[in-house]
Amino acid sequence: MGYAQLVIGPAGSGKSTYCSSLYQHCETLERSIHIVNLDPAAENFNYPVAMDIRELISLDDVMEELGFGPNGGLSYRMEHLEENLDEWLAEELDNYLDDDYLVFDCPGQIELFSHVAMLRNFVEHLNRKNFNVCGVYWLDSQFITDVTKFVSGCMASLSAMVQLELPHVNILSKMDLVTNKRDVENYLDPEPRFLLSELNEWMAPWFKKLNKSSIEEVKYLLVQVPIRCDHTKLQWMDFEWLNIAWLALFHST
Repeated sequence: MGYAQLVIGPAGSGKSTYCSSLYQHCETLERSIHIVNLDPAAENFNYPVAMDIRELISLDDVMEELGFGPNGGLSYRMEHLEENLDEWLAEELDNYLDDDYLVFDCPGQIELFSHVAMLRNFVEHLNRKNFNVCGVYWLDSQFITDVTKFVSGCMASLSAMVQLELPHVNILSKMDLVTNKRDVENYLDPEPRFLLSELNEWMAPWFKKLNKSSIEEVKYLLVQVPIRCDHTKLQWMDFEWLNIAWLALFHST
């Protein structure tokens, strides 16, 4: 049985930085992992790329020949990947052993993991190939500068949890950019009444029922961000903590 992480989250949230740091950490521990690039627009990598979606089809060719923009070209390429799961991806996966550990560095377009079926089909394909998969969702710390951004970030994470149906952990990135660390604590294990009060202050009165429903969803469905990451001083103990969490997630599937 193989193991895989699906590294997801909004663009610029630190997914590729995490993949690079995780690779270096595992290399130090003499543990083998393989990083897979699923972002057709990516150009520079700080880690060895084991598999690369750009080998399947070129984004520049799609944009030039079909007249698509960057987002349209990305969507077309991801659809092309979905159509080739039983060919290109299956052939690539055959190069790895049953107990190998793969980390998929995904694009940051939110629709790919919130409501489009492509990544869900991708996960199902990995499951058929006998891989246990977990989702690692990265959220920029700027999403906790106010309650509206926090609820928006939680809803995006919740959409990914529901759409992909994976064991899932949320990580708050770029903590070094947060100026007031006390404000962070209000959002890590938030009190519903605090969130609702803050949200009602920001929103017009006619949104109160929607605000209440949104906060209930966040709390009831346990959308939390338990892990914080400072990119200027990454602590390897944090990654060991994550390893324990992932093992627990794998055994729960």
